[in-house]
Amino acid sequence: MSGARIVVTVGTDHHRFDRLVHWADHWASAHPDVEVFVQHGTAVAPEVAAGAPLVDPAALRARVSAATAVVTHGGLSSIMETRAAGFLPIVVARDPDAGEHVDGHQQAFTAHQARLGRIALVRGEDEFAAALDRALTDPSAYRLPVGASDVSAAVDEVTALVDDLLDRRPARHRRKAVQ
Repeated sequence: MSGARIVVTVGTDHHRFDRLVHWADHWASAHPDVEVFVQHGTAVAPEVAAGAPLVDPAALRARVSAATAVVTHGGLSSIMETRAAGFLPIVVARDPDAGEHVDGHQQAFTAHQARLGRIALVRGEDEFAAALDRALTDPSAYRLPVGASDVSAAVDEVTALVDDLLDRRPARHRRKAVQ
């Protein structure tokens, strides 16, 4: 065993994300010396990698903290939790055309986050495999510098946006809509 550990999480959405589980399984079969764990939700269970449909949050945090790299779907919470743990998340956005979600919001969100350098967005299985291979040869490639994992500014920004959407703040404090 190389000591390397990869954690893949698809979140808890009821839409299946078989594509990501299959990619993880293919990669795991080519790297039997690497521990690969997949939290697969409603998706098909991995055949090669270890996995579970759901994982207790504390247990998942422990797995992530011991990981070499973390792969997640394009959900805001999963991305921010991975960053908070000190990782640059490797992200695969769910594709609504494949029945993986109701709309393309993960694709739009992850494209924006990738442009800002907040995630490593992969769009195909070859990119996925290349990212994990890089994590093995250079584990620091997907680690954030000390202090970079502070997500409090992003949480404040999301809170303000939600407050605006729910109209919870007085009008004089609301942001002006971006045209």
